[in-house]
Amino acid sequence: MLVLASASPRRQELLRREGILFVVHPADLDETPRPGESPRQCAERLAREKALAVWQSRPADQVLGADTVVAVDNEMLGKPIDAADAARMLRALSGRVHEVITGVCLVTPRVTNQPQAHSTGARDVRTHSERTLVTMRSITEPEIQEYIATGEPMDKAGAYAIQGGAARWIPQIQGDYNNVVGLPLGLVSLMLSESAH
Repeated sequence: MLVLASASPRRQELLRREGILFVVHPADLDETPRPGESPRQCAERLAREKALAVWQSRPADQVLGADTVVAVDNEMLGKPIDAADAARMLRALSGRVHEVITGVCLVTPRVTNQPQAHSTGARDVRTHSERTLVTMRSITEPEIQEYIATGEPMDKAGAYAIQGGAARWIPQIQGDYNNVVGLPLGLVSLMLSESAH
C-alpha cells in the first residue's frame, strides 16, 4: 500500500489523475528551513523527514513524502502566515523568474526472509528533487490585493497557485508543470517503478 505523507489536496489530485492508489497519512512537523540550507536541501530534507515520520507507524507500507519550496534569489518563500505576508511574497515574485523545487522521498520496506524485519527498521529510503523555473509578469498592487482576497494564496508555498488564479500572471515555465502544482509525477512514477524491481 502506498501512503501519502501529505494533506495537500493538490498532491492527492495529481496521484489520483495518474491512477495511483494510495491512502493519506499526513506528517506533522516543523517545516522551518535550517540556517545555511539551500532550497533544494530544505525540500529534500523535509520530504525525507515527513516520509520517515509516517513510516514509523506504517512500517509495512511504502510511504511517499514531498515538500515544495519556492525560492527567489535563494530566499525561500514558504506558506504565508497572513495576508500581509502573502502580499510580501507576491511582490517579491512580481516581474521575476523564480524556482520551484519539490523534494520527494519514497520509503520502502526491504524484502527479507526475517519476519521481524519491519519492526527492526529495515527500509530503503530514496530522495530526489525536481526543479522548475517560473516566470511571473509584473503584477500590480490592486491585483495582489484582489488575489489575496480570494483566500487562494494562504496554504500555498510562495502564496500562489499556478493552476488557479495566478495562472494569468505566468507566461512561461521551464520544466515540469506538475512540480509547480506540488508533485513531479514523472519523478514519482520513476521512483515507484524502480522500487517495484
